[in-house]
Amino acid sequence: MAASNAHPPLRDWLAGRSDDLRRRRWRGVLWIADDAPQAVRKAWAWIAAGRWQSPLWIGPELASSGHALPLPEGVTRLSGSRARSQLGSEHDLVIFDAVSPVAGFDPDAFGAISGTILAGGWLVLLTPGHWQRPTDAEWPPDADYQRLAHWPHPVETLSARYLQRLGARLRDDARLVVWPADAGLPGPPPKTETAGSPPAGVDSHYPAGACDDSDCLTRDQAEAVSRLTRMRRRRPVVLVADRGRGKSAALGIAAARRLMRGERRLWIAASSSIAVEAVFEHLQRLLPGGERDAGRFEVRVDDRDCRVEWLAPEQVVPALAALDIDTQSPPTLFVDEAAAIPAARLVDWLRRFPRIAFATTVHGYEGTGRGFEVRLRDALDRLTPEWRRLQLDTPIRWAAGDPLEALTRDLLCLDAEIVAAESVAAVASPMPVAYVWLDRAALVRDDDLLRSIFGLLVQAHYRTSPSDLRHLLDGPDVHLLAAFVGDMVVGICVVQQEGGFDAALADAIHRGQRRPRGHLLAQSLAAHGGYREAALASWWRIMRIAVHPLARREGTGSAMIERVATAARERAVDHLGVSFGAEPSLTRFWRRQGFRSLRIGLTREASSGEPAQMMALALTEESARLLDRMHDDFVRHLPDLLAGELRDMDAPVVAAWLHEGAAPVLSADLHERLAWFAAGGELAPARPWLREAWLGWWRQQPLAAVERSLACEESGPPTPGDLTRSAWVAVPALFQYRDETLLRQGRRERLATARGLAADLLAWHYDRRDAGGTAPVPG
Repeated sequence: MAASNAHPPLRDWLAGRSDDLRRRRWRGVLWIADDAPQAVRKAWAWIAAGRWQSPLWIGPELASSGHALPLPEGVTRLSGSRARSQLGSEHDLVIFDAVSPVAGFDPDAFGAISGTILAGGWLVLLTPGHWQRPTDAEWPPDADYQRLAHWPHPVETLSARYLQRLGARLRDDARLVVWPADAGLPGPPPKTETAGSPPAGVDSHYPAGACDDSDCLTRDQAEAVSRLTRMRRRRPVVLVADRGRGKSAALGIAAARRLMRGERRLWIAASSSIAVEAVFEHLQRLLPGGERDAGRFEVRVDDRDCRVEWLAPEQVVPALAALDIDTQSPPTLFVDEAAAIPAARLVDWLRRFPRIAFATTVHGYEGTGRGFEVRLRDALDRLTPEWRRLQLDTPIRWAAGDPLEALTRDLLCLDAEIVAAESVAAVASPMPVAYVWLDRAALVRDDDLLRSIFGLLVQAHYRTSPSDLRHLLDGPDVHLLAAFVGDMVVGICVVQQEGGFDAALADAIHRGQRRPRGHLLAQSLAAHGGYREAALASWWRIMRIAVHPLARREGTGSAMIERVATAARERAVDHLGVSFGAEPSLTRFWRRQGFRSLRIGLTREASSGEPAQMMALALTEESARLLDRMHDDFVRHLPDLLAGELRDMDAPVVAAWLHEGAAPVLSADLHERLAWFAAGGELAPARPWLREAWLGWWRQQPLAAVERSLACEESGPPTPGDLTRSAWVAVPALFQYRDETLLRQGRRERLATARGLAADLLAWHYDRRDAGGTAPVPG
């Protein structure tokens, strides 16, 4: 859109400053803090003063915000909730409306949209005028805090410490341009940026670190492309980078070169097609004879028909069933923004694809890159020990020192780091740990401590978003327990108070007529589990617990849970609970703390790729009776769920659930039935007895033995006489009725495996009886 002559001084100011940004390959930040009508008028003037190619307004419709004028022509508007849809797109101007009455500062939207702005472009942040004025008075929450409020706390009663921190960080940032409330023009650019030429080492066309590879712009990008192009079987590559480092471009270049080297087919998995737009752009550039049709690129290379396809995560495994796919040698799989995909799904792909690469953002809008690495590293070490990690450090889409990148990291704590390993390692074991309940009003004033705490959460958890920092500081009924070694924080436990509904509201929740915001455990167990008492009871839910890697063998996590339970008892709380994406290691961890399973969700969660598992610890005698009832129901109903809604769950997860509960009382004729089947009987009539016998063995195994058993990898039928890996066969075949999908064998081989299992179980039960333990039959 062409510039207007309506405001020549502003037009001249903007043109000069934008020219300087383009020379430096930086992006500018303009902060307008004013009352809403005046801030919006300034934003309109800014739009009219420039020559924008792809301007974007993030915020509510202006009419709903009380502004009479429509957006200038050519400006696209998106709500903050849709900002993530722009990942992969590019803008030279983004107006971020956090000032309108129905707007607010959405941390996730700000993080997502900041990375879409081109070098030489601008982000204009509109905020209330009081953000520019230091004050000790409490700030009111903005409209976006509505997402944070829950019963019985209306939004106007919430604290706004997070916003106060944002205002302080903005006021202290020397890299942004401020348009004062009473000024007709923005203030002068920062003194450190007034020179007319780029800083030393920054070329006006190419980033620092440019290399000889004509297709790449930096040396580290060229190294990544080389590794991806030469990637061999069972030697996966993990490519990590901050935003704007050319990660997706490297995937596109490598994909093109793999086709040139003889591959016919390559798949790219990502959560959206927009996220892989750069991959296809580089494919088209390097193979101009190809044709693109949406998420598919086809080209003829050396008389070979070649194809690169984008697949949504849920399409990857079904695609292996196509008739033209060899499951022993499937296409190479590149996974872009892997941190946005559940870890369980990534590990499944690691098993299925001999040639696979994972690429992800480390300090991105998701804030998940490091948590992704931690969760995936164990599987990589176990399944493919020759995997390789590569990192892209040199910026490509903008130059080093970019003001917007620095501001975004600072405001959202995207670069929050845990205490340095060498500092923690210097402390003798056992560590002298002190446990402290934190005052959040004091925490917001200690930015170093806040960053260390948030760094622990990002490092330890698979999914951490920018809005989690706001919840940490301002979420209602949130308690924080920290573990310190000296002045170093080595652990954090985030606790959410829930439940305690009045009788009328509890009845409505139980009947599915009301669903107040928040209160995950109390509402889920009442509405989906059928326990009205769960809504009446008071709960403390451990939302997150994170421990420094070097303090994890010191019992720090368990000690924090004990202290949380003690504090909850002192406050007459009924239950201490937790909800997480079902995973064997997490189930075993919480069982070691005395927690018991109460409910499994019937669908997979978007965040973890697994159903939610809810566990709890009773804190009073009365609450113990309710938990006994809920746990007994869980144990009793689980086999029915495994044969139906949970039929596709992985064997180790199900086996961890099945270990809970008492060993069954064995049928009087069990040994006779097992012997008949082992000698040549049919599987279908013998399945109930096999299930009973296996469960009798499994539930008598100590927790440590269960951990060793579930750590074994699936590698064909178990060894005769060794029940250690039997869960891989027993769970799918006996509880989920899908033995053929697990064993991938013919009928004769499946029967032989099942009969071997029967013989081993029979021998174990007889050995137990002869040794004076539990006999296979009563009496």
